[in-house]
Amino acid sequence: MSWLVKTLSSSIGKKQLMAVTGLGFCFFLAVHLIGNLTIYGGRDLFLSYVEHLHSLGYLITAAEWGLVLFALVHIGVGLLLFLENQRARPVKYAVNKSAGGRTIGSRTVPYTGFLILIFIIIHLLKFRFLDKATINDYVILSNTFAHLLNVVFYLVAVIIVAVHVSHGFWSGFQTLGLSHPKYMPLIQMFSTVFGVIIALGFGSILLFMLSTG
Repeated sequence: MSWLVKTLSSSIGKKQLMAVTGLGFCFFLAVHLIGNLTIYGGRDLFLSYVEHLHSLGYLITAAEWGLVLFALVHIGVGLLLFLENQRARPVKYAVNKSAGGRTIGSRTVPYTGFLILIFIIIHLLKFRFLDKATINDYVILSNTFAHLLNVVFYLVAVIIVAVHVSHGFWSGFQTLGLSHPKYMPLIQMFSTVFGVIIALGFGSILLFMLSTG
């Protein structure tokens, strides 16, 4: 446990934990999107994908608990870093410029992170913690996204997620020391592209379900 205490006691250690957990969530988003795209193949293909996941049993349970652990670490450490930054700079700068390579994603990370947390809680309540004995996942999706307000809410949410990860992806590489002047611009560009793919991918599914509902 001493390594954990030592890590949490240093700013760079906290940032490295944020980087590892953040990149882990980026990987999860990519896999989750690929799986959800099976919805374009119709009801049977999507339910076959869901059934395959359930058949993995303890592996899925372990993955879910792993995500919970990553979430607790990412949120907890992120909050500590935010509070430390606030204490270090109690008075805001008179001029807020996008200097030093700052982007919308980097400037809004704490706030988009908080909004994503709220979204995840709502999402889990809507789709994960339900009695599925008499209703399947496809019906739940169809019923949920047949309503325009639900679609709008989720569209806003995926845009917020995209903005968050568009910064978090390349920042994670930088924090872990996996950066170099030659290829860092490429990682930053890929990070932006990744965010766009996440927004367009999940967004297209929402609009598709609305149009077929």
